Amino acid sequence: MSDLVLKIGHDGWSELVLNQPETRNAITGPLGEQLASAIHTADADPATHLLMLRGADGAFCSGLNLKEFNRDPPPDWLANFQATWRRTHAALYDCSKPIVVALEKYAINGGAALALAADLLVVGDDSYLQVGEVRQGMAAPYNLAWLNLRHSENVIAQLTLTGKRFTGSELHRLGIAYEAPATLETVNVATALCDELAGYPEDALVTIKRMMRGYHDVPSDDWFDVATRNAPKRSGGPKRVS
Repeated sequence: MSDLVLKIGHDGWSELVLNQPETRNAITGPLGEQLASAIHTADADPATHLLMLRGADGAFCSGLNLKEFNRDPPPDWLANFQATWRRTHAALYDCSKPIVVALEKYAINGGAALALAADLLVVGDDSYLQVGEVRQGMAAPYNLAWLNLRHSENVIAQLTLTGKRFTGSELHRLGIAYEAPATLETVNVATALCDELAGYPEDALVTIKRMMRGYHDVPSDDWFDVATRNAPKRSGGPKRVS
């Protein structure tokens, strides 16, 4: 299997790159599996103090790869996709190291859920994030799970009930994005942030993140059980995930 997630080592931090640029880094089961594995590996590495997640060739993630989900015959991974995608988000939730996301161009639906998993989100000023499932009559359980972890009901309503695109500048105003530089500078700004944080005293980042997450004191399985409990169960893989 090709490297759908590239792992690039830096001094004190690891860069994970969604590597399907020909599909705008769209989500499939194998990509989810490789991303979960890469997160676990980086989290277990004592030389890694934080992670950065971005998409290859200037786009973060366009959401589910509907062409693959609707392929006939269906891909082997489709039957287990729900469990795979759950493991991917559990890996993000359970990661003891801070996660920085560099969002260029767009993060749509399932891609938005990956971006919202960031502890620190850097979004290009005219890039956008869209939780658009409501426009398709679908739930957005993983987007809602991450938003409920970090943001107010007012902010959550704006993103999820409207299904609109929110630019980096708007996300920064809402307190969702940490920074909203010029889009062409997004990766450079996120990289500089990772370089700075990686230079802090050893274990400081992990200790603070552990204390942050300790206020919730909810294991990942329990957290996502609550978040996905009321999601409608429909036939077909793409209609059941966000």
